[in-house]
Amino acid sequence: MMLDTGTLRVALALVDLTLLLLFYFITFRRTRSAYSGWWCMALLLFLVGNAAYMLSGTAYQAWANPAGNVLLVTGAASIWAGGRSLRAPALPLWQLAAGPAITAVASVLDHPATNVWAGGPVYLALMAILIGLGSRELFLLERGYSRVHRPLAVGAGILAVFYLGRLVAFLADGPDGAVFAAAFGSAPMTVFTAVTLVVASFTMAELSYEQQTTDLRARATVDGLTGLLNRSAFLDLAENELRRLRGTGTTASVILADLDHFKAINDQFGHPAGDTALQAFARACAGTVRSTDLVGRYGGEEFILLLPGVTPERAREIAADISTRLQQSGSEIIPRLPTVSYGIAAADAGPGSLDAAVASADAALYQAKTLGRDRAVLASGGGARK
Repeated sequence: MMLDTGTLRVALALVDLTLLLLFYFITFRRTRSAYSGWWCMALLLFLVGNAAYMLSGTAYQAWANPAGNVLLVTGAASIWAGGRSLRAPALPLWQLAAGPAITAVASVLDHPATNVWAGGPVYLALMAILIGLGSRELFLLERGYSRVHRPLAVGAGILAVFYLGRLVAFLADGPDGAVFAAAFGSAPMTVFTAVTLVVASFTMAELSYEQQTTDLRARATVDGLTGLLNRSAFLDLAENELRRLRGTGTTASVILADLDHFKAINDQFGHPAGDTALQAFARACAGTVRSTDLVGRYGGEEFILLLPGVTPERAREIAADISTRLQQSGSEIIPRLPTVSYGIAAADAGPGSLDAAVASADAALYQAKTLGRDRAVLASGGGARK
């Protein structure tokens, strides 16, 4: 027995509502990940949007059909935003709002009171585009990000192609044509959407937990104020890097940097000014060193760098470049950014070399402070040299 479109829409609404409640209470409230939040938003928009279509053929059709189109396109934009949240900063609001706004205009101008498919071509095109963009975001994730993101990307891609097929059939055959009604009409689309939502929700739950794990891992390795590696993460990565260099016989240099008179900045201008100085130095380091170098916040106003394949003499030049970049950056909160003292030591690839290099760099940094600050001192054997 064939079910009518209205019955299928009610069934889809029940499936959508069930998934929304399960996903919200089981996944979103546990992970609080951006991805699960966007997926909850998409499920809610799909639920309300499909409910609006149930008013077709009534006196409310004039506003219900455009509203349904806009809500479903906004749901597709939420899928795109969710995929984006897994790998990049959030999308600008205007990019998310553009599709729904275009859909609203096209639907309202296409006589929605008498035309059930008002704005249909624009709606179908934007659904294909936005879901396709969501699929693209998942494909751009690294292959090892999770076990499910590639299958989910394929599934989203299939859904986008299905909407594209609906658009082509709509334009070629019209909404009352045999091909569109049989393969791409409201009834087949409702069934296809229900199956897709069920499968996608379970895979998206795993992606939400993966995003939460990634965020927690980042918080465990990154200093929250400066965005640099924290002390323990730096030391772990530096040990690994020196072990790697051991096989090639390559040496490296360690730099310990300390912001001069940092306590005076906090006392005179307040702790926000001190935070600004730390962040400015972190940006100066990031803008100067190579992507293969390691930079971390060692503690307080002290920073540490590991420069593979760099001699201490070259490391001193890099330290000077960092100080120059710091002073050129300026700040509206602090009249003048602090100077920096540096202790520099060579680190060979032997066992225990990192501890020894850090100790030597620390002794050199102490001498730089003793000599008047705002300078770099190279460690040499048991002593140090400017």
